[in-house]
Amino acid sequence: MGLRSGAITRWRLTAASLLALLLLLEGGMFSSHSLPPALLEKVFQYIDLHQDEFVQTLKEWVAIESDSVQPVPRFRQELFRMMAVAADTLQRLGARVTSVDMGSQQLPDGQSLPIPPVILAELGNDPTKGTVCFYGHLDVQPADQGDGWLTDPYVLTEVDGKLYGRGATDNKGPVLAWINAVSAFRALEQDLPVNIKFIIEGMEEAGSVALEELVEKEKNRFFSGVDYIVISDNLWISQRKPAITYGTRGNSYFTVEVKCRDQDFHSGTFGGILHEPMADLVALLGSLVDSSGHILVPGIYDEVAPLTEEEINTYKAIHLDLEEYRNSSRVEKFLFDTKEEILMHLWRYPSLSIHGIEGAFDEPGAKTVIPGQVIGKFSIRLVPHMNVSVVEKQVTRHLEDVFSKRNSSNKMVVSMTLGLHPWIANVNDTQYLAAKRAIRTVFGTEPDMIRDGSTIPIAKMFQEIVHKSVVLIPLGAVDDGEHSQNEKINRWNYIEGTKLFAAFFLEMAQLH
Repeated sequence: MGLRSGAITRWRLTAASLLALLLLLEGGMFSSHSLPPALLEKVFQYIDLHQDEFVQTLKEWVAIESDSVQPVPRFRQELFRMMAVAADTLQRLGARVTSVDMGSQQLPDGQSLPIPPVILAELGNDPTKGTVCFYGHLDVQPADQGDGWLTDPYVLTEVDGKLYGRGATDNKGPVLAWINAVSAFRALEQDLPVNIKFIIEGMEEAGSVALEELVEKEKNRFFSGVDYIVISDNLWISQRKPAITYGTRGNSYFTVEVKCRDQDFHSGTFGGILHEPMADLVALLGSLVDSSGHILVPGIYDEVAPLTEEEINTYKAIHLDLEEYRNSSRVEKFLFDTKEEILMHLWRYPSLSIHGIEGAFDEPGAKTVIPGQVIGKFSIRLVPHMNVSVVEKQVTRHLEDVFSKRNSSNKMVVSMTLGLHPWIANVNDTQYLAAKRAIRTVFGTEPDMIRDGSTIPIAKMFQEIVHKSVVLIPLGAVDDGEHSQNEKINRWNYIEGTKLFAAFFLEMAQLH
């Protein structure tokens, strides 16, 4: 785009227009294409001027105790109320909204609870435009002020620019940021640059009950016209530098049960004459991983994707202040000393974590009991190209070998209770380029290209069922504390994240 000096002098040099000009002069993203600077400026100004309203809406949404983890009727009622509020918000934006009845959930104790509806919403059906589908969830983890929260977790409280509240960053804030971006175009009476679809659920924290069946059912209907899928349900790796996520680890969760009998024993009466289940279990768990974090299961690393020079350079380019990361984690020392080693062991190598022992005495005081049966729990985070069923066989064989060498009379049973594959995307897809350009426009920097060490099953599910490109565009900072006490999202992340999504719409329109 050519610019006359007279045109430049007539610009009002707000933050948006100044940044656009700088990028043009530096040969950045505007050298080969340009977003409409006047429209971009209007949208950003609208978002800035209405940020208090956006925060107030987030406060109203956080106030709804939409806990999906605790299976009690009161929280289910709150979940239904949350989904109804979201559906009404989208309808007021002009979306065509369908609330899909998901049936009921049968619990282990025999009770049945209704599953909150999944919202399918559509805005625009212009065949000349690309169609972007946004996934989000509005359920939250349990929260109680007595568990160490400094404020009421269901009252959004702003302290020094930080918005504290359960669900603020996971995931109500990012869902609202996307909705706020849409509302800015609507309020300014501007056409949406792309067609937009929403799929919003209320059971993500409880395993996305019945969602996979719905996506499979809708792949040739609701998803038939979708070109790209966006998820915003994770965090940056730093406090100030934005990121794009292109991969997550999978997860295989195991239990290993060792049983002598149903009842516990008195250690004075039976100690010294039994193969004690706890001793067997401790030996089994201790055989899984060494003190350096290396997994001891034979063959476990055989299918891990080889490390390339290009991948190493990706880690080198990522901004990570190790001292800040260590301090914010409140950890004295990590297993590795360099940024690259830490990132690789978080993202591209498997890890094994031991989570707990069921049936053991864990109360205060001294109880001289020998547990009659105990269940150890551990999981392995999987990476490309590990296979869930192969890992299950390797782990089972290893534990059986270790147990047989103990010559114990106890019974051992190994079970894999969860098996989720890793996910990785093609970073050269159109929407990755659009996300990078939008981040440069809003934040004036290149994003960190990151993976996530945790598991986000929905990304792999969409990629495999819908066969569309999936991108994760996080908004929250690394210290947001999702799932933890004092969860928060910074006002800056929330508002600039809203601008990011608005710029992303425009970038997608240019690149589609």
